[in-house]
Amino acid sequence: MTGKIPNGPASKETSIVHFETKAIHAGRGVDPATGAISIPLHTSTTFERSADGSFPSGFEYTRDANPTRNAFEAAMAALEGGQEAIAFASGMAAIAAIFEAHPSRGRVILPNDMYFGIRSLIDETDVGSRFEFAPVDMRNLEDVRSAVKARPTGLVWIETPSNPMIRLVDIAAVCQIAHEAGALAVVDNTWATPVLQRPLELGADAVMHSATKYIGGHSDMMAGVVVVPSFSALERPLRMIQKHKGSVAAPFDCWLALRGLQTLPVRMRAHCDGALKVANALSALPRVEKVLFPGLASDPGHDLAKRQMTGFGAMLSFIVAGGADAAMAMAGRLKLVVRATSLGGTHSLIEHRASVEGPKSMAPGGLLRMSVGLEHVQDIIDDLMQALAD
Repeated sequence: MTGKIPNGPASKETSIVHFETKAIHAGRGVDPATGAISIPLHTSTTFERSADGSFPSGFEYTRDANPTRNAFEAAMAALEGGQEAIAFASGMAAIAAIFEAHPSRGRVILPNDMYFGIRSLIDETDVGSRFEFAPVDMRNLEDVRSAVKARPTGLVWIETPSNPMIRLVDIAAVCQIAHEAGALAVVDNTWATPVLQRPLELGADAVMHSATKYIGGHSDMMAGVVVVPSFSALERPLRMIQKHKGSVAAPFDCWLALRGLQTLPVRMRAHCDGALKVANALSALPRVEKVLFPGLASDPGHDLAKRQMTGFGAMLSFIVAGGADAAMAMAGRLKLVVRATSLGGTHSLIEHRASVEGPKSMAPGGLLRMSVGLEHVQDIIDDLMQALAD
């Protein structure tokens, strides 16, 4: 990160311990020029030189560094317990950058249940021809160990909870296996957020977020961010990809993300409380074959979630009896819950993953993925009940 943050954190920030306080103060402080407590939005693409050709502010061109983006990066590094954060234009831009940045540029081990956008990245761009990708069920540690030993591996990509089957992966154990094989381990922490899960503390070499989701929190901005610890082999190559390939997060999106961070802890508590109640309500219905949610004691990932997370998250999937037609019909009868892609915003969203992903989808036909929003939970449950009753 280059350039100073004009309204950056005061020195007293080093004494901040609690996450809720960091979410409001990390990376920014009161603007010394105006006294504004809300961080200014710096939209300028270029910055003035001094007469001698130097840049007294430390900023030259916004692709290299921007005060608002720097503040967002500093905040994310503090919240994930990392040294540096690198903000990109989207979560997918951040993912692609990680694949390109891992130093060995070797084989990549992936979970066999993962965000479909990664499958599309591999199948439909040059990324798939430049690297070897090997999917594995990461719940089975012996399968992971066999995969990294089968051929030289450069990167192990961990997604937990997974999309859309809500599977949990033992982060510490998989990181250890990766490191024993000389590979880096990176965790997609989008669904858990740093409120619920801290992968760097469990041995990860980097953490990735689609900030579009819970970090922004209002379905009105797009960005991705990668957080790395000190002395990371990924930090410089990621920074160079950000700078020279130009996939930088826009200042306004960073400003919106900083706004979202301030309420992230309280939003996540409300999201998680609502999701657990929705999952329990759905579990009692005969027209629902299965609910996939680690907050349920019957879920295979329940015990692991209790060990490595501080909450169970707000994403759940459920399988409607009768297959794809029944699931689509049920979703069509919803009046409050919105049929839309994405997650992590204030609105409850639902989608039929198999039809969204197309012929290559691995999602069961009857599966609906749901992001539980911030509406009153009884209103959410009532809407689901009436849609499943018809």
